[in-house]
Amino acid sequence: MDLVQTRKAHPTHIYKNAAGKDTECLIPFSSDIKFNCFIRDLNPSNKNPTTKDDNLCVFIKGAPERVLARCAKILVNGEEVEFTKELRDEVNTANSDFGKLGERVLAFAMCKLDPAKYKKDSYQFDVKTWQSWGKDPKRKASDYANVEGSFPMHDLTLVGVVSLNDPPRLNVDLSVNKCRSAGIKVIMVTGDQPPTAAAIANKVNIIKHPAKEFNYMVNELKMPTQQAWEQSTGIVVHGDLLAEKHLAEEHLNDDDPVKGKFLQDWISKPEVVFARTTPSQKLLIVDACQKAGHVVAVTGDGVNDSPAIKKADIGIAMGSGSDVAKNAADMLLLDDNFSSIVNGVEEGRLIFDNLKKSIAYTLSSNIPEILPFIFFIMFQVPLPLSTVLILCIDLGTDMVPAISFAYENPELDIMDRVPRNSKRDHLVNTKLISFAYL
Repeated sequence: MDLVQTRKAHPTHIYKNAAGKDTECLIPFSSDIKFNCFIRDLNPSNKNPTTKDDNLCVFIKGAPERVLARCAKILVNGEEVEFTKELRDEVNTANSDFGKLGERVLAFAMCKLDPAKYKKDSYQFDVKTWQSWGKDPKRKASDYANVEGSFPMHDLTLVGVVSLNDPPRLNVDLSVNKCRSAGIKVIMVTGDQPPTAAAIANKVNIIKHPAKEFNYMVNELKMPTQQAWEQSTGIVVHGDLLAEKHLAEEHLNDDDPVKGKFLQDWISKPEVVFARTTPSQKLLIVDACQKAGHVVAVTGDGVNDSPAIKKADIGIAMGSGSDVAKNAADMLLLDDNFSSIVNGVEEGRLIFDNLKKSIAYTLSSNIPEILPFIFFIMFQVPLPLSTVLILCIDLGTDMVPAISFAYENPELDIMDRVPRNSKRDHLVNTKLISFAYL
């Protein structure tokens, strides 16, 4: 049975609310909760079931750590058994092993509802205010058993985990290397779990030395924290740790130099990856990079990326992304290729260089024309050239060479230079003027 037929056989439960409107029992996935929850009818033909197998069933799929925290049982050989510490460790090990291969892992859980309480025809599920009773993963179903409209989102039965192979695009590793040689620091911010994020970052050369990653040195090599921090070249930061650190600084003013220092320390590492991040955390990362004096470009394709794209100095959206991300972006990649960003950087540097060449030539060629006018004003020396003649000379001899500089090929070291300081390195500066006139 294919997916379409399965959904027809077991549709998402729909009931009529107090206003008589059809309401679907569905909690969509979001970057904040990192799971999706829905209620299906196991036997739509039976309107008055007497057993759980014919009644409604809650299904949850999402990030393993979020789903596992809600499970009290596990399905083993088709039977529900207690989710013991040994079984939990086994599942966590499998999750970690899949993640280290660079694969995305999803966990699936369910809970068959008792028809004595959750009647198909009369029980109305509250899918709008579920956060008040179902968001905290540390709760138990018994904590809200008497809450009207609630449905179990805890004490679930783990069905299993599934890994998905989603390899990075071709040539992304080469583009990252090119960015690094150009002095551009690439920071990976993703919703994937840390092992998956670290593996993918290694594949695309964002983390070139996995053995020198901070967490690896602490957890695997058993190095002291301070020593590992001093010797590490990279770090993979979990979004929960970022949230915890940020929450601890809520009492500090925004102008306090201590606030956000932990984030400044993290991004100071040459190789940085943020995993399991939320949209608000992406904003914090962008803000920290800007406070460090960097010109920040953010690329993304989803609605959850749009706040960070809007906040960045240069927002870049994918052509296949959401309309919200496109509207927030300054630049749109029609080919959905990260390499296009690198090509854009190279083209931008070429245009900047050629403009400076053209301006320098124009300024230097006008010196012999300006000097006679200066002598005429100061010392009454007769003009050797009339204004019309000077204009003809400019149009005939200066314009074509000045325009030709726009078509100059890039210098060999154009992508090996340190990025210019936007506050100091302007198009026309003292160095260019002195070069043109002296």
